[in-house]
Amino acid sequence: MNEYILALDQGTTSSRAILFDKNLTPVAKAQREFTQILPKPGWVEHDAGEIVQSQLEVMREALSGLAGSVAAVGITNQRETTVVWEKATGKPVYNAIVWQCRRSADICEELRQRGLEEYVCKTTGLKIDAYFSATKLKWLLDNVRGARERAAEGELLFGTVDTWLIYNLTGEHVTDVSNASRTMLFDIDKLRWDKRLLDELDIPERMLPRVLPSSGVFGYIKEGMEGLEMLGGVPVAGVAGDQQAALFGQRCFEAGSMKNTYGTGGFLMMNTGGRSIRSKNGMLSTIAWQIGDQVTYALEGSIFNAGSAIKWLRDEMGAVKTPMECDALAETVENTLGAYFIPAFTGLGAPYWDMYARGALLGVTRGFTRAHLCRAVLESIAYQVRDVLEAMETDSGMTVGSLKADGGAANSSFLMQFQADITGAELHRPVSVEATALGAALLAMLGVGIYKDTDEIPPCGEMTVFAPKMPKEERECLYSGWKSAVERIR
Repeated sequence: MNEYILALDQGTTSSRAILFDKNLTPVAKAQREFTQILPKPGWVEHDAGEIVQSQLEVMREALSGLAGSVAAVGITNQRETTVVWEKATGKPVYNAIVWQCRRSADICEELRQRGLEEYVCKTTGLKIDAYFSATKLKWLLDNVRGARERAAEGELLFGTVDTWLIYNLTGEHVTDVSNASRTMLFDIDKLRWDKRLLDELDIPERMLPRVLPSSGVFGYIKEGMEGLEMLGGVPVAGVAGDQQAALFGQRCFEAGSMKNTYGTGGFLMMNTGGRSIRSKNGMLSTIAWQIGDQVTYALEGSIFNAGSAIKWLRDEMGAVKTPMECDALAETVENTLGAYFIPAFTGLGAPYWDMYARGALLGVTRGFTRAHLCRAVLESIAYQVRDVLEAMETDSGMTVGSLKADGGAANSSFLMQFQADITGAELHRPVSVEATALGAALLAMLGVGIYKDTDEIPPCGEMTVFAPKMPKEERECLYSGWKSAVERIR
């Protein structure tokens, strides 16, 4: 009988399920978008119940007609998004507050004024920013009636989306080190929740999940789940935040190897091996994964809006009907006529970390068309990646000659070529850009012993290579214009 691995990829705009065979070939997949709730400018929420239901739906669809069995489930997820629910009922007390949400910016300012910036960086590897879970959780406890008192009594549980899914699938209240490292509450060197930060934010430790390595058994799927009976008793055996999972899926196992994921946001990540490096240039130090007792760290540059800018063109502006149309229109013009688009819908991430910046379209002239707008949006993603890449090179002391790409927006060949041109580095795109889901599947396969260690994992398959073609003078002129445009909105 054939055995498969089911990867759950719970993202910011959709839930997906991908079934892999033991040759790492995706044999079935399903995807559902879910509602983006935008109650105020800069606020972003999800219905936590809808997240679970959409995930269950795609699991059923991916498994329908399966001839064989599932050996393990791997989970990868949008990170930092914060859910609080009742221990007795499993019902959320409020919508999930999404990683993009900036509502807790004032709490961050207060923490800075109290002189905690250095301690947060030293302990967690992060910056004080509304991006991370800690201040979102404090906001929930402060603003949902009775939440703080109930949390103190042990009636409420907190989790990022991985924890929320595992709880609904298995009943266990756990997370992995990669997700814990994104909360701004976790000591990434001592591998434990930090008591001082919990006290500073008045968060009871009893509401936090147990932290486990990224590969191993987190729990077993409940028996008798409707339409998922075949999963009863199957272990959830691999868990990692989406960017760490993509790094693993791209086989970036060696220190110095790196990838960029072009998803809702953009995330450039470099494996730094067994040591956590504190950045002096706006990067984050984070845990990539833990296998057994061995912890692997990474430097990361987080771009808040990448693929979401294309989605904005489609959904809010009605400028295109599909991402492919955006790509095609961009190809019809030679440049943007000197205009720059800055997709700071929810502030600027690395290396600027400006919570209050907002999006702008600058330098528009009368001849500017829909095609120029599409090109400007795609170029803005590549410019942001160069911002992060330069900072990461400075931190690491290494010059990056090539970069692995994955994520939905990596399907844009225009974007990939412009990225190579504006950085001067080769871009390598796998035939399948499902690196995130594949990373979760690989961790699960290690977790149940299909692979004994990473040395047994086969290398990445065929890659499409985009080599830089733009003259250096033109590259630097365009990038200088981008830097000027960014300064205008800060």
